[in-house]
Amino acid sequence: MKNIEHIGIAVRDLESSVELFSKLLNIPPYKSEKVESEGVETTFFKTGETKVELLSATNEDSPIAKFLEKKGEGIHHIAFEVADLDAEIKRLEKEGFKLINQASKDGADNKKIAFLHPKSTNGVLIEICQEKEK
Repeated sequence: MKNIEHIGIAVRDLESSVELFSKLLNIPPYKSEKVESEGVETTFFKTGETKVELLSATNEDSPIAKFLEKKGEGIHHIAFEVADLDAEIKRLEKEGFKLINQASKDGADNKKIAFLHPKSTNGVLIEICQEKEK
């Protein structure tokens, strides 16, 4: 794993949360986008070498909607950047980690992603990600 790529924070109201984090970090977001396959709208801030991703549900069946219902607003996941996502998925499976995604899929911010199940990571949802080739 190369570094912490971003920290994902689940929010109920994206617009007011963007305003709050803009004030907190003293910077505007650099990107917002919807990921229809995940039922989520995201907004990214870059602070130093790390990013903060705000995640808001676009439908009531999305993983973020379920997270908010169960746990409320707060840290949803920590994402680590890797050099070779497919190889890292295989390595983590061999190490005994339970994967939510057995294969990489498209995510936000031009990334391929996969998630590890929190049951195998001390209750923390871990995302591993790799920049998509342009």
